[in-house]
Amino acid sequence: MAGLKNGLTYADAGVDIDAGNALVERIKPAAKRTARAGTMAGLGGFGALFDLKAAGYSDPVLVAATDGVGTKLRIAIDTGNVDTIGVDLVAMCVNDLVCQGAEPLFFLDYFATGRLDVDQAARIIEGIAKGCEQSGCALIGGETAEMPGMYHAGDFDLAGFAVGAMERGADLPAGVAEGDVLLGLASNGIHSNGYSFVRKVVEISGLSWRAPAPFGTGTLGDQLLAPTRLYVRQALAAIHSGGVHALAHITGGGLTENLPRVLPDGLGAEIDLSAWDLPPVFRWLAETSGMAEAELLKTFNAGIGMIVAAAPERAADLRLLLESEGETVHEIGRVVPGQGVRYRGRLL
Repeated sequence: MAGLKNGLTYADAGVDIDAGNALVERIKPAAKRTARAGTMAGLGGFGALFDLKAAGYSDPVLVAATDGVGTKLRIAIDTGNVDTIGVDLVAMCVNDLVCQGAEPLFFLDYFATGRLDVDQAARIIEGIAKGCEQSGCALIGGETAEMPGMYHAGDFDLAGFAVGAMERGADLPAGVAEGDVLLGLASNGIHSNGYSFVRKVVEISGLSWRAPAPFGTGTLGDQLLAPTRLYVRQALAAIHSGGVHALAHITGGGLTENLPRVLPDGLGAEIDLSAWDLPPVFRWLAETSGMAEAELLKTFNAGIGMIVAAAPERAADLRLLLESEGETVHEIGRVVPGQGVRYRGRLL
């Protein structure tokens, strides 16, 4: 065939195997930094091994979680600021795991793009490694997929997979009862949910990602890319101290939809919205879009990224412990008879 006498290569089709190999070598030091008890091998094998006995478990139950970062990726791509999107990916998985009472043990990532940019991919995976380090979770494997024709130039997608463990019988929620105190742990901003709405509001505002943020310092893009807070070490410390009956990670669905997931039939929650101040980013989103308070509460975390349902006699000590671990803690309500979440006071 004319023009093909020297043969077509995979690179000619848009897949650069050498770039993939270069990426693996570049990220090995980052993955090595995440090693923990139970880690058995480095990157490069056909599978990743983990030794539960070496991790200290005698009768473990495994817990798994998977998630992505959603359309927050679009802002990272458009601004070129991809350094913390990996932290978001880890946080969305491990914050869910700890709500079951599990300690995150290891993490795997899936990174897909049309054409592999080694520097961009390495920066993303460095962020994943940072998130793993901060949550005591080993990055033991992953997949980098170069798929020309599937993604526009510069675009990529991310997914994460976390596995944790607990000793049998230690799972949460457990023992949630009327009168339990609800402790709200402050969020770090929007985290990783509701970004299709966020991007629509930015479009309405007419602002660019490089415009000064109307609700904080720095650019609008940088403010909206504030990474999801990791609650793992703090939550595990609280669980081990005793008195934690449930944990609820406040993600898509907001307080309204997520808190009832950990409450037994016949019990609901009453939350005092005056117990904390609405962070400026949410106020700007609401005022710019005309969003009602009820819609805000079932779309975003509204400043509360994790809720602890605590035994009343342990609530004060747990609050002090969490604050000593670096958390900003608000007592936001109680578990009450009924169903769902009811609010008093106002955020807006």
